[in-house]
Amino acid sequence: MSPSEMAESEAEASSPEGRKVLVVDDYDDAREMYAEYLEYLGYEVQTARDGREAVERARESHPDVILMDLSLPVLSGWDATQQLKTDEATRDIPVMALTGHVFEPSSERAREVGCDAFVTKPALPDTVASHIQALLKKTGSKPPSR
Repeated sequence: MSPSEMAESEAEASSPEGRKVLVVDDYDDAREMYAEYLEYLGYEVQTARDGREAVERARESHPDVILMDLSLPVLSGWDATQQLKTDEATRDIPVMALTGHVFEPSSERAREVGCDAFVTKPALPDTVASHIQALLKKTGSKPPSR
């Protein structure tokens, strides 16, 4: 593969076009802010208000990335992530913890339950988008063909 082909492949791997992101947050304003910004960038966005809904949506639509708040009602983000990572159908979906838990034990625990990235709130939408792009590049997943 030539250098230009490699660069094109890397750009395609992190491109928002055709990519699905599941935004999970019980706080309406945060969920809507991230969803709207990601849609503006070209991602297809679904949302969930709690961990149980997140697990159901992930199993149904198999998003490319999940943004997961950790403090959620019904089923916590910790438990939802652990369920997703132990399910053969969803274990390969990258999960980014997006949370107000700022202390080191929280980031360690998030990684233990299966989070692939950890971002503390408040986080600017472009920071979140950069982490999504990095996860997509890291996993090497390709956008769906049309």
